[in-house]
Amino acid sequence: MLANMACSLIEHKRINTTVAKAKALKQFVEPMITKSKDDTTHNRRIVFAKLRQKDAVTELFRDVAAKIGDRPGGYTRIIKMGNRLGDNADMALIELVDYNEIYSPGKPTKKKNTRRGSKKVEAVAPAATEEKASNEEE
Repeated sequence: MLANMACSLIEHKRINTTVAKAKALKQFVEPMITKSKDDTTHNRRIVFAKLRQKDAVTELFRDVAAKIGDRPGGYTRIIKMGNRLGDNADMALIELVDYNEIYSPGKPTKKKNTRRGSKKVEAVAPAATEEKASNEEE
């Protein structure tokens, strides 16, 4: 069941399921996504042994790995949707994080923290001008 759900997640980028299955799927699929970052024959065979669908493995290593290449972890997101009408089961939406444009429209720009460097430059600059002034007086 987890292999089929993982193949559906890779193919459709998001699926609806129960919260318990979504949590189990997250633990099942995230190590495979990590392995897809390094495209070797060994990693492809390990992932294929678990997924058992050639198309899903190809898409995982080709498309998904290219999109999540710089992400250190946390490739999936679980969003709780409420309860199912028939049996009142908790439902959830599990999706690949980088494929949702609503939550991640683009890469946020990181601010550089250069507070320390500017203080050092300011401390060096007045000392240099004082030496120059003392040399001119002599």
